[in-house]
Parts: sequence; structure tokens; C-alpha cells
Amino acid sequence: MPKKIMRTYRFRLYPNLEQEKKLQNTLAVCRWVYNRFVQLAQKRFVSQYDLQTFLIELKEQEQWLRNYHSKMLQMIALQVHSAEKALVQMHKNGHNTGFLRLLKYNNFTMFCYNQSGFKIEKHGREHLLWLSKIGYVPIRLHRNVVGQIKQIQIVKTADKWFACIGCEIYCATSEMEISKIIQYPHVGVDLGVKNFVYLSDGTSTKNPLYYVRNLHVIKRAQMKMSRRFRKNIKQQSDNYKKALKHYQKIHQRIANRRKDFQHKLSTQITKKYPVVFIENLNISNMVGNTLAQRILDSGWAGFINKLQYKAKSVIRISPYNTSVICSKCGHHTPKTLATRIHKCSQCGLQIDRDYNAAKNIDMIGFNKLHILNDISKKTIENSKSWQNPSSDQKSESKQVLQELQEPTSHHLSLNETSTSVKIEDRSMKQKNSTSLLVGVHTISDFDCDTAF
Repeated sequence: MPKKIMRTYRFRLYPNLEQEKKLQNTLAVCRWVYNRFVQLAQKRFVSQYDLQTFLIELKEQEQWLRNYHSKMLQMIALQVHSAEKALVQMHKNGHNTGFLRLLKYNNFTMFCYNQSGFKIEKHGREHLLWLSKIGYVPIRLHRNVVGQIKQIQIVKTADKWFACIGCEIYCATSEMEISKIIQYPHVGVDLGVKNFVYLSDGTSTKNPLYYVRNLHVIKRAQMKMSRRFRKNIKQQSDNYKKALKHYQKIHQRIANRRKDFQHKLSTQITKKYPVVFIENLNISNMVGNTLAQRILDSGWAGFINKLQYKAKSVIRISPYNTSVICSKCGHHTPKTLATRIHKCSQCGLQIDRDYNAAKNIDMIGFNKLHILNDISKKTIENSKSWQNPSSDQKSESKQVLQELQEPTSHHLSLNETSTSVKIEDRSMKQKNSTSLLVGVHTISDFDCDTAF
């Protein structure tokens, strides 16, 4: 059966001065409406219906709001309601949460057209994006848009404008069998700070650490901003805005370099090894030490996400003791983070600790794949045997029915046979159910993420 999925395309917009003023004005109006919604939400919990009703009253008070697309303003209510629900859920999970805050001029960078109020047209060689109440804006379509367009988000990053087009497409879902996954080449990947990845085949890639390398540039830009900032002034000077734009460009350049590096590396790995075993890291619990800056600069979560949609299958392995166990003999060799070489006292193996962990990840993942394959075969055989019983099973069931239909003079033996039949039947059901439960439990424990 085909399955509906949402795919987002990101294209660059090239507005002129007049069009950019309209986009910036629309962004400022959306921020104003957002802050009015937040002021209402700070007093009490409000639902999306309450926010929509408040928007109608707001339009009656402020008539100039009718000059902006209605659906775009309604999406702001959904945005506030979703943020409010997320805060409530975080509070239930034990986090210390406050209230929604008012956004400043530079902190609101997106507005959304949902279901209507947009279209893409081609005028000669140029593609134009038409937005209701704004007009035509040149757009660079560097690839074809597949599917039905459901919404368009206009995003501003530094001094650049982008259109994020969300499309609904149908894709054929076909589950990949574990027996086929085993046949593909596989590799274990160990993520680190010194080496970004270390593969089980012995290849390693150094961590570029773009943010750490550009810290001196960032500090210089921040000092320039702080010198030009004036307190107790709502409108800052043009020199401050120039310094802010320069600071935003530095961060955007760092993010683009990191993204480019991860795309190239993930493509290189998945082309050679369609099946990837990787550590199931809890990154949020790892950033409470002195390596927090370098861990966040590495961007492991983004790299894993790119691997998942490029590889045939990405299987996550628990990182417990992968650096401690010797990949050759299995002997435990405890070590600190400062110890970068694995030296086994049992077999004498001496290799890089990340290389040792990558080999362990590959070995554990491949062994678990074989276990899953055996379990899936057993469950299929059990289901076939119950659906198509043999002739011996049919004859046994007929004998049981004949014994049950005998007169009540054999009441004692009848009870004995019936109870034995019930016990056997119950035990057979328990065996079948436990085998199926074992398969489900094993899959959930392994945390297999298979890309179809």
C-alpha cells in the first residue's frame, strides 16, 4: 500500500528592495500578532480555538490586519498553541519551565502560508513565487518539486530569504527482510571528538570543528557588536545592524560548512557500505562536561539523520563497554578518556581505542542481525504450522472430539482428558506467543532503524 509522506524543499528567494520591504513588513506584523497571543497565554492556558477567536476580535480592533493573508495569521495561533503544549509536557516530565516570552525584532524569522495563498509560475526562464498580499518574488528552483504543495514557509537567515516548500507525496512501502540486509556489506561507525568517525575497516576522518576553529572570528564580531550597542534605546544605529549582520553571516557560514562536510562523508560511507551499525548515543546527557562545546560543534545528530535516509539500513547499537572490551579476545581493559591507545594485557593487541570500539560495534551489530534472522524464521515457521496443520495433528484433534462426545458414564476420564487437552492447548499457545514476544522484544532492544 502506498504511504503518504511529507517532503520539504528549500529554495533561495531573490527579492528586490520593494519586495524585501514587503517581506520584512509581513514578518514584523506576524511578530506583533505572536506577542499579542503570548500576552494572552501568559495569563492562563488558552486553546487554539480561543486564540482563533481572539484573532477575530483583534482584526475588528485593528483594521489594518485585514491587509495581510488570513491563513498566515491563523498559523501563528497554531504556533503559539504548539509551543504551549510543549511547555506543559516538559513540566510533566520534571523540567523547570517558565512561560512563553515575547520575541524581539531579530528573533522572529519565519511566517507560513498553509493550503492557500501561494503559487509558482514560470515567466520565460525565470520562476516566480506568488504570495497573497505580497506579490511575485523570484525563486531559484534548482530541482523539480514532486508532489502536491501543502504549505510554504518563508524563512529569513541573516540577509538571505528562503522558501521551504512542503509537499505531500506517495511512496511504496516494502519491508526489507533481515535475510536480505545481512547480504549487504556492513561497517561499524564510532563517533568521536578527535576523530569525527572511525570505521571498522580502519579508515578515520578527523573532526573539522568549524565552530572551535572560528572562535577568534566570532569573539571579534561580538566585541564589535557590544561596542556599538546602546542601552535604553529601542532603535539601534545602522552601524550596530551592520555588525549584527556580519555576526549572523559568520554563524551561517559555519553551519553551511558543517552541513557540506556531513553530506559528503555520509554519501561516501553509504555508497561503500549500505548497512551501517552506529552507537545509540544520548547526546543531551553528554554535554555536561568540558567537552560539551566540541560535542555540540561536531553535530552527531545531523550526521546520523543523513545516514538514515541514505543507507539501506542503519542499526543502532548500545555503546556500553564498546571501548573497554578487546575486539580480538573479549577481555575487559578499563581506560580513561585520556587513554587513546587500547592495550590488551590478555592477547597483546595494541590499536587506537576508537578503532577498537568501531570493530566491536560492527561485530555486535552483525551478531544481533543473525539472531533477528533466526527469530524471524522461527516465527514464520510457527505461523505456517498453525495455519496449515499436518495429518497427524488433524487425527489427534478428531480423537479428542470423539472422546468428548462419549456418554457421561466416563465422567471422570472425560474430565481428565479434557483438562489434559486444555493444558496442552494452553501450553502450545503459550509457546507460540512467547516466541513471537521474544521477536518483538529483541527488535525493540536492538533499536533497529531501517530505511526503506
